[in-house]
Amino acid sequence: MKQLVILIHGMGRTRLSMRSLEKYFQSQGYHVINESYDSRSKPIETIAIEHIEQILQSVDMNNIEAIHFVTHSLGGIMLRYYLTHREIDKLGRIVMIAPPNQGSEVAELYRNKLWYKLATGKPGQQLYINNNPLLEQLKPVPTDVGIMIGTRSSDPWFNHAFAGPHDGKVSVESARLPEMKDFITVNHGHTFIMNNKTIQQQIEHFLQHGVFEH
Repeated sequence: MKQLVILIHGMGRTRLSMRSLEKYFQSQGYHVINESYDSRSKPIETIAIEHIEQILQSVDMNNIEAIHFVTHSLGGIMLRYYLTHREIDKLGRIVMIAPPNQGSEVAELYRNKLWYKLATGKPGQQLYINNNPLLEQLKPVPTDVGIMIGTRSSDPWFNHAFAGPHDGKVSVESARLPEMKDFITVNHGHTFIMNNKTIQQQIEHFLQHGVFEH
């Protein structure tokens, strides 16, 4: 019986952005699923159900002990939406990397700008902070969830959007969830945070123990 890790990449990316994490978990003996999805043309509600449902239907549950998830950015919101509306058998632990759980300051500031709409598509219009019906409907995550967020900007041109520590696209405060089991900040930016070996080890530590190694 193997433990399965399902990776869900962020907005505007593909499975290649999670390839380093995929190789790390494979080297540690996990079964890993890392698939691309179209993060621009459909609303979050649609891509969340379609993408995660398609992955889960491909899993042979007889050979799986637990199903863990590791998400980056938008992937965390997709998983929260899915878990609000569906149950997952043998659900293990979840690590969310740089999730805009309370919305993104960048989306709040720029969602009405044409360049932002073109760059981020429909999901980009759904990640604003104030009075957001999508985020307000999401239920607490029904398992141990650990959150990690960077404190070094990978997008300095967005620095003016933030009042406190941030990773270039998401603020430290916006990443938090009331039900989170553990929370850690790292000296890294948003875009390539998942490629860092120490961070990969921290993710695995949480999946195995329910806490990060502080």
